[in-house]
Amino acid sequence: MKLRIGLIGLGDLWQTRYRPALRMLDDRFDVRAVYSTISKLAESTAAEFQADPIDGYRSLVYRCDIDAVLILKQCWLGWLPALAACQAGKAVYWAAGLDFDPHRQNAVLRAIEQSGVSFMAELPRRFAPATLRLKELIATRLGPPRLIRVHRQSISDQTPGDAGPTACRTDDSELVELVDWCRYVVGKTPHCVTSVCQENTFQSLMLQYDCTPDQGVIAEIATDGTLPSRWKEAASFRSPAAMKIQCENGVAFIDLPSSLVWFDDAGRHVESLETESPVGERMLRQFHRSVTSLVRDLGGLVDAYEAAAVVQAARQSHESGQRVLLPAGRVAGER
Repeated sequence: MKLRIGLIGLGDLWQTRYRPALRMLDDRFDVRAVYSTISKLAESTAAEFQADPIDGYRSLVYRCDIDAVLILKQCWLGWLPALAACQAGKAVYWAAGLDFDPHRQNAVLRAIEQSGVSFMAELPRRFAPATLRLKELIATRLGPPRLIRVHRQSISDQTPGDAGPTACRTDDSELVELVDWCRYVVGKTPHCVTSVCQENTFQSLMLQYDCTPDQGVIAEIATDGTLPSRWKEAASFRSPAAMKIQCENGVAFIDLPSSLVWFDDAGRHVESLETESPVGERMLRQFHRSVTSLVRDLGGLVDAYEAAAVVQAARQSHESGQRVLLPAGRVAGER
């Protein structure tokens, strides 16, 4: 089945992620309409896909020749295009950021759940070839995770030695996705969270899963904001792996999207995943499958809300200086 889609917002990743994926999947998606706050971009994209440029998002979602919408850019409109699409009975692919308040915007989740439409929140780290291969190794060779460390380099606008308030500022949307990434790899929701920030230059967010001595798993997301923005080249020099994961039977190091090195009793294993399908193509395939399937899946959106709640609890931990217990949720990634 070929889905007739409308594009709302194009964003920075349009040229590198979504445009190539839609070209490759032209047997599954037919772009019919494009809306962007930048009219010239909408016109050129519409011309390329032989679609119609549209002046407003509501006009786009209520078109009778649209089955689903791809919301690809975060802007001042917030959730309005998604809610309008749900009201119009159109499936939604949401790639407009995850930095939302899970409590204040819980009504949005309820509205989406009650609409009955398919809704996929974009979580690209889940679909990276290195992540998927790591999940296979955990199930077959490496065994259950025991310790995870995620490294994140945050470039500061401050000069060295200046511990101003923006020196350790993080992108909440990325932090939410990193929390979800850890939960997806572990396969469980965290039990508690602890967060500390030293001199506004280093932030550590610690997640604990199953706080029993024999089965406990710990994941740390470390953000280093000590380098100023003019030293971008230095930030990437000999930087640690994006994720280091110690398991029962070995250890693995991954850098997204396709670098994976792992060790077990037999020694070192280096796997080349460059030939795997790109992340954008994998995610749009999954979206097509969820829309055309008879089984409705809102798992990604629910997982994103739960991860946002963890980030919010981490703020409380930093302010109070105490560990914060988290409510029990369903198993991350469970379908």
